[in-house]
Amino acid sequence: MYETNQYEGMLAETVTITGANGDIINAYYARPLGPGPFPGMVVIHHMPGWDEWYREATRKFAHHGYAAVSPNLYYRAGHGTPEDVAARVRAAGGVADTQAVGDIAGALHFLKAQPILNGKVGVWGTCSGGRHAYLAACRAPGFDAVVDCWGGRVVMAEADLNDKYPVAPIDYTKDLSCPLLGIFGADDHSPTPDQVAQHEAELKKHGKVYEFHMYDGAGHGFFYHDRAAYRQQQAVDGWQKIWAFLEKHLV
Repeated sequence: MYETNQYEGMLAETVTITGANGDIINAYYARPLGPGPFPGMVVIHHMPGWDEWYREATRKFAHHGYAAVSPNLYYRAGHGTPEDVAARVRAAGGVADTQAVGDIAGALHFLKAQPILNGKVGVWGTCSGGRHAYLAACRAPGFDAVVDCWGGRVVMAEADLNDKYPVAPIDYTKDLSCPLLGIFGADDHSPTPDQVAQHEAELKKHGKVYEFHMYDGAGHGFFYHDRAAYRQQQAVDGWQKIWAFLEKHLV
């Protein structure tokens, strides 16, 4: 709830953090000005890369009162435009799950070290970032909430597993350490509604705290206002669901 006489200020900058295997990677950090304490949010970019939309999303979290950091999971592929770097990562078969989880854990530790933090940290991502967020919530201790927006390949066929993706994320569900919010489009092909239903059944089986929302008329990436997939009504409602969920578990 905004008041017209309230003070607003924000710091946003590129920083370095310690990622998987002790590697130094870069990240984008945005936080409200002031002493806090603020809840933390790790913001995981999608497969198209560590791009402008994710800078905007990180600042959006800061605008709503979160200390937010978005690690560059593609750092080791070199630098250039987000599109060029993402193409190199795709050509190499993607980022290994263990490395991604290590980088996300590094972002968590970065936030936990900030004196302005209230002690609680969530993790949020879209597309492959939603998948990585779920993986991290299962495998990296310390998160207090996770938001998966249409994360594909949480449910994986045996034939799709390899050295980089040795275990389907759904098979880590028993280890999920915090409440989960899932945002999905009914017209999506990855994940399909059937795959979302499989995930939900596994969450119920293990007694996890979660809420899933499936939006009719929306497909993959319906939050992306710079793409044809954008669906204004569904996106606005989805963000409202996110703020309510995070308010409940992090603030």
